[in-house]
Amino acid sequence: MAENFPNLVREMDLQVTEANRSPNFINARRPTPRHIVVKLAKVNDKEKILRTARQKKLTYKGTPIRLSADFSAETLQARREWNNIFKNLKDKNLQPRILYPAKISFKYDGEIKISPDKQKLTEFIATKPPLQEILRKTLIPEKSKKGKGLQNQEQRR
Repeated sequence: MAENFPNLVREMDLQVTEANRSPNFINARRPTPRHIVVKLAKVNDKEKILRTARQKKLTYKGTPIRLSADFSAETLQARREWNNIFKNLKDKNLQPRILYPAKISFKYDGEIKISPDKQKLTEFIATKPPLQEILRKTLIPEKSKKGKGLQNQEQRR
């Protein structure tokens, strides 16, 4: 840890709550070492470590290693679907968070609002004009413009 994150080690009081190797058995035919799954007490510590790991190459005793968040493919895809909405809310300082597995939460009028899907979020913002303005481009899909160019050309002839 200190080899790769000397500044972070000094800043954080890192508390590991659980650490496992996966799979539990050793396979001699497997060319790579087993994965180590680590659970930290503070989510912010995990985020700092992953953010720093993306910025530089990590090594363990001179051997390159990789760090990643442990989510299923379905969970990752569901979380990616919130990206544009998350960015817009963050730009407006509404303190968005993506909760596990794939819910979005943000502060609005001093209250934390949580939405499990885009439909519920659309229903909520229907009553809030300022939010409608913020999320208009990302949440409310534009009407399809296919074919209109051809119709306009036909009308001109």
